[in-house]
Amino acid sequence: MKVIGITGPTGAGKTTALNALRSLGAEVIDADVVYHSLLSDSIPMREALTGAFGKQILDESGGVDRRKLSDAVYPDRLEELNALTHPIIVAEVGRQVEEARKAGRPAAAIDAIALVESGLVKWCDTVVSVLAPLELRVKRIMARDSIDEAYARRRALAQKPDTFFRAHSDYVLENQDNDTPEVFGARALSLFREILGK
Repeated sequence: MKVIGITGPTGAGKTTALNALRSLGAEVIDADVVYHSLLSDSIPMREALTGAFGKQILDESGGVDRRKLSDAVYPDRLEELNALTHPIIVAEVGRQVEEARKAGRPAAAIDAIALVESGLVKWCDTVVSVLAPLELRVKRIMARDSIDEAYARRRALAQKPDTFFRAHSDYVLENQDNDTPEVFGARALSLFREILGK
């Protein structure tokens, strides 16, 4: 089974690329979904976070309140949060990769913006970055999240530059201004078939 890391900035078209992988039978593991699931279900995660940020981050039922956690972390404790959470996320993603292997999947895709920084890259046989021009990403983020242009632009510019993703990838999928989702999806499918030897 091949493990493919999928990374790149928000709004670049990772969802379309992941759908192409799904169509080839790949198990898709979304690092954000894993993180949110661990926030609600993992006792070690909860203990690590309350140890660092205090019990005020919990809701009435004793679970981690994401808004309260965010208030405790930003603007200057993000590195501390990542140092606590990344090892727990990496371990859980690894467990899901092994489940996909046992299930006989041809591939597993790990979807993570912070694939490299988090250490998730250690599970990957190959890394594919999905990139798109900044203006296209801003438009997509605005439409997807129903936010104004200034906020969408701030979010897009807060992420790592394309040069970072290119430097840490085996392959780059370029989503161009004039690409329809179908055209980009076909390009992604062709690349993943090549990677998987299909």
